Amino acid sequence: MFQSALPHEYAVGIEQADIDFMGHVNNASYLKWVQAAIVSHWERFAPAEAVKRLAWVALKHEIVYRKPAFLDDDVVATVILEKVYGARAFYEVIIRRGEVVLAEVKSSWCCLDATTHRPARLAGSIIERFRGKTDTEEKVES
Repeated sequence: MFQSALPHEYAVGIEQADIDFMGHVNNASYLKWVQAAIVSHWERFAPAEAVKRLAWVALKHEIVYRKPAFLDDDVVATVILEKVYGARAFYEVIIRRGEVVLAEVKSSWCCLDATTHRPARLAGSIIERFRGKTDTEEKVES
């Protein structure tokens, strides 16, 4: 696991369009939430210059659904950056209603240069920000 990673909580907004024929949130909505939560995590901890210069694409999601979610539920997705390897980042996202775990997600992403769309490694100084350390030089490596 990524040593001392700072968790990021993302409040999920459930909309009527998320509800399926069975009266609960459709499984596809969880993917939308995971993407929004991880992007929010990136925007919160990464330096502004990196947010402008880098983009993320999802490579893989593994979701274990535990309990259904409903329209009026207050749901939070907690994002943890597990590790970074080259241009790839590996996340765990736990989606909860209160203390009840609704879904557990393992997700891997590739960092891209936003201009060239080529994979971009994250500088160590950027990675350190996700561990709460911001006193080192911030730069983006290609």
